[in-house]
Amino acid sequence: MLRLPGMPLLPGAQFYDYSKQRHPRRQTLMHYQGIHMLSDRREPELVEPNGPLVDPNCPPAHAELNAPWAAKMTTKLPPWLAYDKQVLCFNAYFKEPLTEVYHAPYQVRKVKIYFYLEDGTMQITEPKVENSGIPQGCLVHRQRIPKAPPNEHEFLSIFDLNVDTNVQIFDRNYHISGCDIFTRQFLSRAGISVPMALMEPNDPTTELRKRSAVKPTPRPETSALPKRHAFAQFLEFDRRVLKFQGYWNDRSDFGDIRRLDICYYLADDTIDIKEKFPRNSGREGTSTFLKRAKLPKDFTGLALPGQQTSVTLLNVLGTNMRDVRYVTDPLNTGQKQIAYYTDEDLKIGAVLKVFGRHVVLTSCDQFTQHYYREKYGIQDFTPQPVPDRSEERDSNATQARRLPPYNGWGSYEDSEGNCITVEPKAPQADFKKLMKYDGCILRFGAKLMSSIRENCERSFVMSYYLADDTIQIYEIPRRNSGFMGGEFLKRARVPLPGQEKFSSARPEYYRANDFYIGAKLSFKDHNFHIVSADEFTLLYMEQHANEFPVADIRSIMQKIREAVRPQYKQFVLRCQPNADLRDGTTISFETLKSTLLAFLSKEALLNHEIVTVCRFFSAEQMPPPSCDRNHVRAAAQLELKRALWNNVDEIVEHLSHINPTGKPYITEAQVRSTLRGCRLPFSLELVEDILQVLKHNEQGEIEMRDVLGFFDMSGDQVPDIAPINIAFELCPKLPFLHKGRLVDFNWFLHYLGLEEELVRDNH
Repeated sequence: MLRLPGMPLLPGAQFYDYSKQRHPRRQTLMHYQGIHMLSDRREPELVEPNGPLVDPNCPPAHAELNAPWAAKMTTKLPPWLAYDKQVLCFNAYFKEPLTEVYHAPYQVRKVKIYFYLEDGTMQITEPKVENSGIPQGCLVHRQRIPKAPPNEHEFLSIFDLNVDTNVQIFDRNYHISGCDIFTRQFLSRAGISVPMALMEPNDPTTELRKRSAVKPTPRPETSALPKRHAFAQFLEFDRRVLKFQGYWNDRSDFGDIRRLDICYYLADDTIDIKEKFPRNSGREGTSTFLKRAKLPKDFTGLALPGQQTSVTLLNVLGTNMRDVRYVTDPLNTGQKQIAYYTDEDLKIGAVLKVFGRHVVLTSCDQFTQHYYREKYGIQDFTPQPVPDRSEERDSNATQARRLPPYNGWGSYEDSEGNCITVEPKAPQADFKKLMKYDGCILRFGAKLMSSIRENCERSFVMSYYLADDTIQIYEIPRRNSGFMGGEFLKRARVPLPGQEKFSSARPEYYRANDFYIGAKLSFKDHNFHIVSADEFTLLYMEQHANEFPVADIRSIMQKIREAVRPQYKQFVLRCQPNADLRDGTTISFETLKSTLLAFLSKEALLNHEIVTVCRFFSAEQMPPPSCDRNHVRAAAQLELKRALWNNVDEIVEHLSHINPTGKPYITEAQVRSTLRGCRLPFSLELVEDILQVLKHNEQGEIEMRDVLGFFDMSGDQVPDIAPINIAFELCPKLPFLHKGRLVDFNWFLHYLGLEEELVRDNH
């Protein structure tokens, strides 16, 4: 295509070169200096990183380049890479004429001109000034700006921008008054002399606004107040807010303490209140408690139609709506004066009447404290406490209802519910306690205390259910005893003896801490003596020593320490007559029990406390659990066959991922995570049994080859077994029932700590 110089780019002013024979298609992709890029536009010219060339399309003449520094041998880079994120910033202003302002013919608007070196584009922005009254921000978006006619085919470059120069951009003349340090240094390196920054002229409209804001003070002999513009308060206090924290005590049947945020806007004396919802409060939706508006001090209700009007009519003439004539009251005497809350009424401890709801202010933020400190001289901003709903209800609690006495029918709770409500409801159980202690049963062995000899030989098992504090007693049958045995007392809560039965007050029932070895209890005129307890009961009581004082080893040993201190040598010789205190010295349960009862009475040291001491210092250790490897492996392969699992490669991949270095041993936690992560059909009990039979080293780590061979069913298989209960039959975990028969005497004396005390006293 040929174009005649000077002709416009219009249809008919272009001609095709028909003599051209080759019409190659340009390549759209290119590889330039290791960078893959599109070649849809002309390749940029190479420039020096610190050179004067900025616009590759408009290079300057060589006569204009008079740099005082010598040229350096540098690597030439494209401009979009050499001048990446480098921008020249100029300060400028322009005068905008005004025709509607009498005393100001123009206004001065200050702008910033940005020149982007990477592509020669420019952008003009005007910094925002508060309350200027004109839209400010970006005046010219980033683009390449053409020069003024007759050079409209050229674009502005860095040689057209300098301090104390005028530049025309889209029919608006800008005068550049200064630049930043980077721009000054860059232009100086390019050989362009940059003058000193100029003083920008003052804006006549700003000066006029400042002069109009200064009001003359009234004369002292006159009582007239200075006039204040209605918009002056908004300009002075715009975006200044006083923030208080408070609460509203909702005294309804289902109400509670509502925490609120009170905001007072100084610009127009309005108030808005928002509610702060606590977590899991059950409330949702908007938190607006009061919309932003002026809050009246005294609210008497909504006004009826016609009570509040903007003007007052003194007289109405005419009979129909078309010929009505009225006379307005210039003094507006019928207008009702309404008092609104102001900043003087807000303080910590103040009570706001929000349309019938009393809101109490408890604290405020730092800006509010500074405002009241400067304006009103208030120094005390101590926050007030927010009351608790339980305290409020306790203080205003009414007298408890007096119920009729219990008549013997049903339970106390059932009879009480019939007296409280017309529609009786079943007594509610403690669901949290039921879920926590479900299945936890304390079992004790007991004897019946009676004057009849045959009754004293009867044996019983007492079961205390922690879930609902009920008691159940079974009698152990004995041949030729004359008693059938079986259930002796049905499961129920048993009240403590000695209470008035037919009373309006709830009775007290037996608790778990009332049961211990050596206790004497009375159930429905039958006296029992507890003589033993099972292993679970003893362990539970020792693990919850804060609930069972008879199982607290610290308090028991302190009691023994105080009783034995005066006669410590006699105590040791009585337990060990030959005074042989070598390592591993043990004494029997009966020996320690008789010695302790010789120094303390049976009331001071109970039988259960002696059992607790012997179990704590027991010399007998629980044997290690034993599992047959082939039996456990057969059970594991049985579970794999039942689940149709055959994915050993997944285990190998998972083990190689957690053990990239190929260590021969890995930890038990890694093997456990592998078995659980690969979703093997194993229960938790079977996983623990498998970890127990795998090969371990001295550090307790498991061999990698043994793990892979354990689950390989292709090469080495074990005989099939019948399905069994894996939790109980695979590796029987029998309780250790012989704990406490032998006592480690050296450990007991070391814990007692009296020997070190005697040695220290002798020294």
